[in-house]
Amino acid sequence: MLRRNVQMFRNFRSMALILITACVFIVAGCGQQAPTSQTTDKAAASNSPAPSPSAQPSSSAEYTVKHAMGETKITGTPKKVVVLTNEGTEAVLSLGIKPVGAVKSFTSTGDWYEHIKADMQGVTVVGDENQPNLELIASLKPDLIIGNKLRQEKVYQQLSAIAPTVFSEKLMGDWQINYRVYAEALNKKAEGDKIIGDFENRITAFKQKAGDKLNTKVSIVRFMPGKVRIYMKDTFSGVILKKLGFQRPAPQDQEKFADDVQKERIPDMNGDVLFYFTYENDKGEGSKIEQEWLNDPLWKNLDVVQKGHVQQVSDAIWNTAGGIKAANLLLDDLEKYFLKK
Repeated sequence: MLRRNVQMFRNFRSMALILITACVFIVAGCGQQAPTSQTTDKAAASNSPAPSPSAQPSSSAEYTVKHAMGETKITGTPKKVVVLTNEGTEAVLSLGIKPVGAVKSFTSTGDWYEHIKADMQGVTVVGDENQPNLELIASLKPDLIIGNKLRQEKVYQQLSAIAPTVFSEKLMGDWQINYRVYAEALNKKAEGDKIIGDFENRITAFKQKAGDKLNTKVSIVRFMPGKVRIYMKDTFSGVILKKLGFQRPAPQDQEKFADDVQKERIPDMNGDVLFYFTYENDKGEGSKIEQEWLNDPLWKNLDVVQKGHVQQVSDAIWNTAGGIKAANLLLDDLEKYFLKK
């Protein structure tokens, strides 16, 4: 009896040992969880090749811009920009950059143009297009200066000693050429191309909607202190009218800038429609010239005047601002006059 009990005890102990061992294996197996996605990602990253330098554009990369004065090397995307033309200011703003300094707008008050005033709050005025303040520009410590050969060629070397400087060639007609130079200098060529593309799409849409209205002969006149001009085709407004396909009166159908005229040339202002704008100074002399001419018998006898097809428009938008923002606003004016009547 005793022997049988001992044997039973031994069998029980063996069964218990087997059971405990099985539990240990089960618990151990449960403890080996599947790897988390984070762990998997880390492992994959450790096994992937590192990206090449070209795959991650560096903000300190150097690039070269060809422009009116030669070539300029620029390192990194410019952040502190000084602009020395009005149309350049519009280009910089359109590309999402607020300049640290810019030449003043051509206004009698010295304020920024109305259509950019909100965007230019806090921007330092660095003189005007014809006489930029070099000392003030240097104090702003820019990493890029944008200017124009026609306006500032004499001080190009001094500006280049302050910061990399890029100049456009001229300022009269095709502002889009300058815009592309500025966009490249700002390391924003792709963005610039899209903005120009959007503008060209507006031109195309206008032409499709206007149809036979593009046969209209459009006259452009400007009143200024001490002078009056008939504007031809190589002007800011003239280039846009040409792109749209509008006709010009025969005396204005010339690939040049403008004629300063006396009253005997008033008949050359005639057209199917006449747009005029007035540049004012702080003495109100522009408005005086305007009223003198508008009340002249030769003006009153123009067919376009007698038919009531004369429109006064903004001098800033149709002429002096000269950039991408003004170009779009000028299109707005033309759409209102020709397409929404």
